[in-house]
Amino acid sequence: MTPAACLSDRKSPDAVLSLRPSHHPRHLPRVMAGKGGTRRGFASLCCALALTLFLVFGGAKARADTAADPYAGLASQSFDSIVSAVQAVALSGDARAHQVLDALGNNALYTWRYDRPDHALFIHDPQTGKWLNARTGDPVHAPPFMQVRRIVANDMVKNALQTATGVLDLSSPDPALRKAAASAIFANPAAATLPGVRHALSIEKNPAARAALLQAEAADILSTPSASSDERLAAIHAVAARDDMPARNLLSSLQGEHGPVATAAAAAIAHIDFTLRLWSWLETVYYGLSLGSVLLLAAAGLAITFGVMGVINMAHGEMVMIGAYVTFSVQQVFRAYIPDMFGSSLIVAIPAAFLVAGAIGILIERCMIRFLYGRPLETLLATWGLSLILQQAIRSIFGAENQNVGTPDWMSGYFALGGLTITLNRLAIIVFTIIVLAALMAVMRYTPLGLRMRAVTQNRRMAASMGIRTPWIDAMTFGLGSGIAGIAGVALSQIDNVSPNLGQNYIIDSFMVVVFGGVGNLWGTTLAALVLGIVNKALEPVAGAVLGKIVVLVLIILFIQRRPRGLFPVKGRAVEA
Repeated sequence: MTPAACLSDRKSPDAVLSLRPSHHPRHLPRVMAGKGGTRRGFASLCCALALTLFLVFGGAKARADTAADPYAGLASQSFDSIVSAVQAVALSGDARAHQVLDALGNNALYTWRYDRPDHALFIHDPQTGKWLNARTGDPVHAPPFMQVRRIVANDMVKNALQTATGVLDLSSPDPALRKAAASAIFANPAAATLPGVRHALSIEKNPAARAALLQAEAADILSTPSASSDERLAAIHAVAARDDMPARNLLSSLQGEHGPVATAAAAAIAHIDFTLRLWSWLETVYYGLSLGSVLLLAAAGLAITFGVMGVINMAHGEMVMIGAYVTFSVQQVFRAYIPDMFGSSLIVAIPAAFLVAGAIGILIERCMIRFLYGRPLETLLATWGLSLILQQAIRSIFGAENQNVGTPDWMSGYFALGGLTITLNRLAIIVFTIIVLAALMAVMRYTPLGLRMRAVTQNRRMAASMGIRTPWIDAMTFGLGSGIAGIAGVALSQIDNVSPNLGQNYIIDSFMVVVFGGVGNLWGTTLAALVLGIVNKALEPVAGAVLGKIVVLVLIILFIQRRPRGLFPVKGRAVEA
């Protein structure tokens, strides 16, 4: 008689009585002494023994099957069992492991709705409608829809999948992929992945991938409760060598430890905190330099016109805006006619913006500014009205909405320098500013135009008496300053919105840079732009962007009270008089 038959035998009262624990043993001989009682009592005892053996050895066999088949646990309805199965599949080395785990992560892995001994797994492609045997990859007939269920991956399973994918990628022939896999394991360490990491470490030859594997091994050791104290101390030092936030987060999980491990973890966290603060300061300096470079580009032309001509040009920001719109127009031409050379559009836009903005500047000087020399308040009002006219002209031509100015591929992306992230567009602007400043200083120092401009700056009457055509110098100076503003617009188009209001965002800052550095002095303008850029970025996290600008303005006003001519005042008879 089988165990099932024994349990379902409800017709035999003797058999039922023989299994009732409520009957006292002294009644057992009398019950079993009835007709057929001995045989049935013995049969019931055999049934109970057979059922016990079936459960014990059958369960052991099921566990053995699961151990022999790492995919079997994926068919479980317990998330803990699925996580264990994911780890087992990752460590199995099976060629199908990657595709099966990908299917699980993409909600494309199915199994029977009711448990079956075969623990069948199916992969369903919703686009093609095909079904595959997950273990073999062979096509199979579509199973009845009501008899299968999707294996759901919750957050716990997804974390296990991320780690398991990293373990699988450790055997990739690509060193970069192996390094990325080790980093993924470091981000989600688990004691189960430690053997796979150590195996990969024993055969790894690439230095970068090996360093990442050592860090992943250390993270797994810290996640292994059975690891010795010496192993955990060595792992703490290896993790702390990263000096980044993921390492700090991992070490923070050891705060519940005691003894040398807790002391080493606290010391490592303190060291990482200092390093992170140092990188944060360097990042502030870098972003301050990039902001200072933008201010320098916007203020360099204003320093020349203000210093040489004494004109308060409120339309200088519109020259920057015109340079940005010239960049947009050049890119539109490239997109329409030579799209394959779009990466060169920004290089072509630089001289185009300089020529267009410079020509407009000369036209403004000849048509309006030359009639207002010696009357700074009237030049301020006139150029302010001109700025409104230029803004409205741009709105009428291009529209009031922001224009899309693309970034070439060679200016896109970033790279890491320790804990500092260097964006290529800002780095390109810094380098571009250095080139423009060097070219402008060369023009001022080594060309006849620069010599005449410096002479007019120091003493206009003496320069005129020496035969220098000061009106022509004024026009060329205004054109040069406007052209540099146009170049600034090319750079600003890569980091700011190209709109008719672009120049208004920088005109006040440009005047502050010029006054702070010293009117007409390029070195003073350079130092002032960099200082203001760094101070602005340093104050933003503390006081906010708006309040930070107010604080900078107050500091500049206090500085001007003590040094009215700025950091580096221009010297000369006319200036000093």
